[in-house]
Amino acid sequence: MNDIEKNQDAASVASYSKQDAPAYDDEPSAIGSVHEHKAGKWQNFKDSFKPADLSQYDTTGMTEVEKAALATANSPLSRGLKPRHLQMIAIGGSIGTGLFVGSGTSLATGGPAALLIAYGIIGVMLFCTVHALGELACTFPVAGSFATYSTRFIHPAWGFAMGWNYTMSWFVVLPLELVAASITVNFWQDMNHTDINNAAWIAIFWALIVCINLFGVKGYGEAEFVFSLTKVVAILGFCILGIVLVAGGGPHQGYIGGKWWHRLPEGTVGPRGGAFAHAFKGVCATFVSAAFAFTGTELVGLAAAETENPRKMLPSATKQVFWRILIFYIVSLTLVGLLVPFDEPHLLKGSSSVDATASPFVIAIRNAGISGLPSVMNVVIMIAVLSVGNSAVYGFSRTIAGLAAMGHAPKWFAYIDRQGRPIVGILVVSFWGLFAFICAAPVATQNAVFGWLMALSGLASIFTWGSINLCHIRFRLALKKQGRTTRELVFTAALGIWGSVLGLTLNCLVLIAQFWIALFPIGAPKPTAEAFFNAYLAAPVVLFFALVWLVWKRDPWLSIDQLDIDTGRRDTDLVKLEAELEQERYELSQRKWFYRVYKAWC
Repeated sequence: MNDIEKNQDAASVASYSKQDAPAYDDEPSAIGSVHEHKAGKWQNFKDSFKPADLSQYDTTGMTEVEKAALATANSPLSRGLKPRHLQMIAIGGSIGTGLFVGSGTSLATGGPAALLIAYGIIGVMLFCTVHALGELACTFPVAGSFATYSTRFIHPAWGFAMGWNYTMSWFVVLPLELVAASITVNFWQDMNHTDINNAAWIAIFWALIVCINLFGVKGYGEAEFVFSLTKVVAILGFCILGIVLVAGGGPHQGYIGGKWWHRLPEGTVGPRGGAFAHAFKGVCATFVSAAFAFTGTELVGLAAAETENPRKMLPSATKQVFWRILIFYIVSLTLVGLLVPFDEPHLLKGSSSVDATASPFVIAIRNAGISGLPSVMNVVIMIAVLSVGNSAVYGFSRTIAGLAAMGHAPKWFAYIDRQGRPIVGILVVSFWGLFAFICAAPVATQNAVFGWLMALSGLASIFTWGSINLCHIRFRLALKKQGRTTRELVFTAALGIWGSVLGLTLNCLVLIAQFWIALFPIGAPKPTAEAFFNAYLAAPVVLFFALVWLVWKRDPWLSIDQLDIDTGRRDTDLVKLEAELEQERYELSQRKWFYRVYKAWC
């Protein structure tokens, strides 16, 4: 049996399992699920923790990679995300403290011009990456998403490394965000001269996030809908206010225009501004902060396995990312750069990464002499922090379930209950969130512990995004090699394979820039090992995981013609699918031009 025949067998098995298996609501017959037998409930509960059972499928002659693809394609995760959930996750899901507060550090480090250059380049990279992910996720809405794609389209060792890299990044984030959320409350405590222990707020926020995720994917979707809507409204409101202030409509400042893009003369009292703070090195340092601000954009792809109809929902959600990058990042940061000089003292006076007093958005409002709004922005920052904590539980539990289904993690993580929740992953990461009570320890201990935890996940998104682009490149090459065309794809990336080449190149350049900054930080007299590993620890960790798998499994390299480009499709009848897509294209061509433009961009 040759490799292409094996791929076809895998596709037919997946097709059979989708057509003939009982409906999910009655009896989820899939890997890692709880099967309803005549045995007692206790026996069924115990059996659910056994290794994934592939006996219901004919896996004769299938490789380990093909078995992994089959397992993730038939995950019993609930498909409860509705279009409005996915749309709002795509538009505002990843907007967090990286934009609201972290952009202040970027402004102080690089200046307004460096801020726009760095965020613009990272935005282009993310546009290419999300479109590549959208194409893959529409075609293969499988559990584990990009971790699964890395196993299928690159190498199992790289899939193992990427999966654990991404899982660990979300794992360490939850306690960090709980502590951060408690710190946002200090904004009002300082104003009112009250003193409530942060541990009390951590307990409240922890209970809230856990309860949300125990409601399953619908709970996550509804919470993110509210969180994202709040963030979107806040940024749109700031953009309108910012335009008014720049044009001179503020109560005290008068016309500002491009004043802070020009360096004021020596002897000027107060900030002098300017376009660049540290020339080219400042731009490179800002790359990393910009990448952090975009972290979580890829969650749209992870949610594909839990959407009602990925074929209809994901293309629109993918296109929304362009508007998020343009409006919520580029436009808002352009206004920030016009309103706040890079040498504004308050930018570097924050006590933490969520201190609203160091937010350039809050500084711009306060400098304009507007009272009340800084408290509103602090509420938005707190909501953004809770949103990231909520996503941490979701991202960890879904990725670890996908890894377990592929045999890359302990099998008990693949346990999915009758509500379609990866309950073991949810409970594990939730209990780890209690580590946030380290806030009771001395500040020096907190900073040391959290600093090294963040170092583990610092470059996780960069590696993940680069891998997505490489997966898309190899998928497209395999499609061509096996005599197939993009006409069978529900959604195609706007820039095609060359967009992924550009995205992968930019990811590599960001890694190089971060390596340079890690070796020679701005303002540091000489390189130090501690500073380097604080910034670059994730890289050797990823390589270590990949080498462990290579030595352990010794899997061969997958050539382009060996790649499985069928298993995991929900639309398994390609002839019927192509006919339906052709009909949809024809119907679209008959609509008014403005509707066609709208569908192309939204």
